[in-house]
Amino acid sequence: MNVLEINVLVLAYLGDVVYENYVRHFLVNSGIGNVDSLQNEAVKYVSAKAQARFLKELLEADFFTDEELSVIRRARNYKGTRHPKNCDIITYKYATSLEAVIGYLDFIGEQNRIKCIMKTILGGNIC
Repeated sequence: MNVLEINVLVLAYLGDVVYENYVRHFLVNSGIGNVDSLQNEAVKYVSAKAQARFLKELLEADFFTDEELSVIRRARNYKGTRHPKNCDIITYKYATSLEAVIGYLDFIGEQNRIKCIMKTILGGNIC
């Protein structure tokens, strides 16, 4: 299957799992031993608002390749109108775009690139 033919929301569906798994590992490795505390900290990374902010920061830093930017644009411009009640449609589209690019990279087996993105998001340092 050609990855460019996959619906960007399907890529985001995949990327959501990969992204959240990285965040959970990061938080557990940080030494937080309480599930409620883990959940409270996770929201700082996995909420639509946080994901949109991270994507915007990476875009401003000219972080992404042309292929990754293509996926991001496809996801951001997708004509869907659904979004969670706790954020606006623009924020949701940016968050979905971050998840879509991670799903795209996972699908094509670019695990090192995903690690770089997540290291940048979680550590604040561009790799």
